[in-house]
Amino acid sequence: MAQINITLPDGTIKNYPSNVTGSQIATDIGPGLAKAAIAMEVNGTERDLSEQIQEDSALKFLTVKDARGLDAARHTLTAQVLARAVKAMFPKAKLAIGPTVEHGFYYDVDFSEEATPLSSDDLPKLEQKMRDLMGEKNPVAREVLPAAEVRQIFADAGETYKLEIIDGAIEKGELINGTDLSIWRQTTRDGTDFVDLCRGPHATNLGQLPKAFTLTNLAGAYWRGDSNNQQLTRIYGLAFATKDELTAHQHMLAEAKKRDHRKLGESLNLFHFSDRAPGQVFWHNKGWTVYLELMDYMRRKVRQHQYTEVSSPQLMDLEFWQWSGHWDKYRENMFVAKEADGSIYALKPMSCPGGVQIFNHGTVSYRDLPMRMAEFGSVFRREASGARHGLMRVQAFTQDDAHIFCTPEQLEDEVVAMCDLIAEVYKELGFSSVQVKFSTRPDERIGSEEDWDKAEAVLQKVCNRLSLPWKLNEGDGAFYAPKLDFVLTDAIGREWQCGTVQVDMNLPTRLKMEYDSNDGTKQRPHMVHRAILGSVERFMGVMIEDIEGRFPTWLAPTQITVVPIAERHNDYAHKLQTELANANIITATGGLRVEVDDSSERMQKKILLAQQQKTPYMLVVGDKEAEEGTAAVRLRNGKDLGAMKIEDIITRLKTEIETRTDNPENAHVNKEAEAA
Repeated sequence: MAQINITLPDGTIKNYPSNVTGSQIATDIGPGLAKAAIAMEVNGTERDLSEQIQEDSALKFLTVKDARGLDAARHTLTAQVLARAVKAMFPKAKLAIGPTVEHGFYYDVDFSEEATPLSSDDLPKLEQKMRDLMGEKNPVAREVLPAAEVRQIFADAGETYKLEIIDGAIEKGELINGTDLSIWRQTTRDGTDFVDLCRGPHATNLGQLPKAFTLTNLAGAYWRGDSNNQQLTRIYGLAFATKDELTAHQHMLAEAKKRDHRKLGESLNLFHFSDRAPGQVFWHNKGWTVYLELMDYMRRKVRQHQYTEVSSPQLMDLEFWQWSGHWDKYRENMFVAKEADGSIYALKPMSCPGGVQIFNHGTVSYRDLPMRMAEFGSVFRREASGARHGLMRVQAFTQDDAHIFCTPEQLEDEVVAMCDLIAEVYKELGFSSVQVKFSTRPDERIGSEEDWDKAEAVLQKVCNRLSLPWKLNEGDGAFYAPKLDFVLTDAIGREWQCGTVQVDMNLPTRLKMEYDSNDGTKQRPHMVHRAILGSVERFMGVMIEDIEGRFPTWLAPTQITVVPIAERHNDYAHKLQTELANANIITATGGLRVEVDDSSERMQKKILLAQQQKTPYMLVVGDKEAEEGTAAVRLRNGKDLGAMKIEDIITRLKTEIETRTDNPENAHVNKEAEAA
């Protein structure tokens, strides 16, 4: 028999027969590895340990300590353990699909034939059944059989969803007569084998699987995502390599639930959503105040960096979107309207083509470049109902967009300046942890390979010049340009993609952009797309969850609540409100935002209510304060600063607002007071 060379990660080369399996190699290396290995990578391709290796190969074994090994373990948990536990407890249940997801897994199951279907109360019992099955340490083996034979196995078992998967693949031409399919068979102690349809890979034995898992919740899910199909029960679970990792993730989920911007949006009276306007925001006065402050901040910032501001139409005709390439590459995400005369229009999903039209209206000289054109554009994009998520994913939103048109010589410097501006804004808005993802050309794209090469090379040079660490996000560029995506990490470790810089070699050509060069010839400008907040709505959602709704003083919808101790102090409280609102402090809404709580509630209750609304400052006034022209200052974290003169309060607030920084004294919150 022919011999092959197997190269291990440390460079060791071992010689084996050409029909050797991964399991045999792992056993040869050592019993510890044979026990720990879940799957293997052969020349970079993930494969099952039972598969034969028939040529010289680089081999890496995967364990639960590797991301891909952990994914295979999670897959085994859902397809072999959860699925079997469901069938043991609910024999009439029909299994659909059971993939892995980030941090865990799920399985879609049809319980319609069960007299009493699975409920949330059953999850602890189902989880315990899984643990009992894992304790049996049953072997799990891959079998490759003709499609017809596999189909008969599931037909005999009455697994109609598995049959539909196989038949659908046949109809699409993915399976032809004689094609083999892989199934996974678990030989059980009672002799009743459990079989699932799957590509794998899976662990070879249930005893290898991590014990750090839990079932979390149930959800409804239509078969194949189509509301015309049967609604299934989706069983979600989490799984990690260690109990500590699971505990840490559960703590993060608890924090995320507490910080949910949708919940805070309601409790702080910022915004709401309605099915009457799907994926669109109803901004209340307080939420709109924060929105206006962010917009005002960004307008000031871009003016400081020599941007002009423009606005382009929201509705443009079909031919326009055909020119730009959106009609061919982005149509499914666009809202389209057809007039009675047959004319077709679309709401803009992006502002860039409109910015090009402004550039093209008139003659542009090289002396006018670089031209930095900012647009706070309202855009509209179709999102599936299941993908919408509060402010994080809406259908109508505002981008703090900008388009920079420049000469080839200016391009690199302009992109560097954009990256510096993005870093500056994030730091000022409280995000110090920022990652960059380098997103390269997608499969569906416009333009020549040469232009894509040039655009990606520019971004690479910028990253090198700025010593900017980045991760490759291969194939995730826009259909017209590669990009640098800026990812923020919030207070509990979650990542959010917000800003972007895109070097576009395509739209200038498609939309026939030109400028007069210094030698008198017409030249094509380069174009760069740039957003910092990204979507203003999404950024607000991220910020709300990051700071748990505790806006810094400059952003807070109510910056001060004046608390009169008794009814006789109301006049002084309102006088103080007027004095503060008219102080020489400029905000996006005019002056300081001050409320007076002159209700009949006790003083302590008024303070508590202001804390629960996360108001930065509470000014308590009584007889002494009215007589001396002062106020007793309390912070939302419960700290009492004592009596202060009004001019000193104004000075303090002015500093915080103009520097856009919270006073460190107000940074930590009395959570017991807020939760009371």
